Amino acid sequence: MFRAQKSLLPKAAAAAAALSLVLTGCGSSPEAASEGPVTLRFSWWGSDVRHKMTEKLIEAFEAENPNINVEGEYGDWSGYWDKLATQVASQDAPDIIQMDAAYLGEYSERGALLELKDVDLSKFDQPVADSGKVDGKQYAVTSGVNAMVVLANPSLVSASGVTLPDDEAWTWEDLNDTAAAITAASPDGVYGTGQVNSDAAANLWFRQHGKSLFTPDGELGFDEAALAEWYGYQAKMRDSKAVPPASVITEDASASIDQQGLSTNRFAMNMYWSNQLGALSKASGQDLEIRRPPSLEGKASEARQFYKSSMFWSASSRTKHPVEAQKFIDFVTNNPVAGEIGLADRGIPANSDIREAIAAKLSPADAKTAEFIDEISDELGEAVPVPPAGSAAVVEVLGRYSLEVHFSRLSPQDAAKKAMEEAKSALL
Repeated sequence: MFRAQKSLLPKAAAAAAALSLVLTGCGSSPEAASEGPVTLRFSWWGSDVRHKMTEKLIEAFEAENPNINVEGEYGDWSGYWDKLATQVASQDAPDIIQMDAAYLGEYSERGALLELKDVDLSKFDQPVADSGKVDGKQYAVTSGVNAMVVLANPSLVSASGVTLPDDEAWTWEDLNDTAAAITAASPDGVYGTGQVNSDAAANLWFRQHGKSLFTPDGELGFDEAALAEWYGYQAKMRDSKAVPPASVITEDASASIDQQGLSTNRFAMNMYWSNQLGALSKASGQDLEIRRPPSLEGKASEARQFYKSSMFWSASSRTKHPVEAQKFIDFVTNNPVAGEIGLADRGIPANSDIREAIAAKLSPADAKTAEFIDEISDELGEAVPVPPAGSAAVVEVLGRYSLEVHFSRLSPQDAAKKAMEEAKSALL
């Protein structure tokens, strides 16, 4: 199944309906720091572990800024966006907002977010800094980064007798051939790789072909011919048995991460976000290896790799305290104390100095991920544009027709034609 990597919009219709009530052009004007005590409201989603860690972040910030009080508002992912949309529509948004890429474009375009002019991004790789921009304005700051990787199970690879190619020089053809060879040399039920049809994998493919999933102005960044070629690669992997049958792909996509093929030692490789290394290694009982995704020409420097923002920090355009709100965002982004508290909970820190400072305190899996993030920093392509409204529907459409190809119900060309028609409608 075409994984949206946890960026699908929950209850999107309700959230969009509430957000549509927001009046554009209603942002706060720049102002000096407030006199007297200031109270900021700060909303985020996450687990109980994140809630407790974030409370420590707030305490550390307040200790350095005794004139500023931060009140936390938190919950789980499922209800967060409906609540935020209602708050924004009723002009009662929190001052500081934990933001996701799937919503950044819509909230910024409706004038709901503050332009963050006073947060220091000098220690960010430029594409990472730019990932929070919409129409050239900084409406969000990356809290942490991930990258699309190939995770390999060394035990299954070794048992097959197949040697993995150098990840700095392998191509998409090499990935297919290697995975097919592993499948052929392994017991029934073990496959060279899991599905290679996520939106992130497609975006890498498109970028390496001079296109993209979306453009900066919110349009589709690929055409029917490019999509047909991508679906053609899916068909090639299907026919070579590099990937499992479509029924297994479908089952794996709906399984929890600890029950997916890489976790249960049925896939020798699979493409994931780098921050999932720890959970997958623990579930599989294997010291999984991180490898770069393939490139078109077998050159890592031309792979157009990108960092994915695990999440963002934003502020409300209606905040009465824009200086203090940005001061908080700058603190959690650039302060070493905040880095030691947060570690990699919201992704590997985007600030390179903070990454280096906390390296020794990370878990083995997070340390390995942080090392990889640093290693590929000079291989990055341009920033991935903020997804437009309707992007989740596009991802669903592309994934659905990818499965039609894997089930051999449609040719790559026919699947691309139908998918393009639906994808274009989704962005209208």
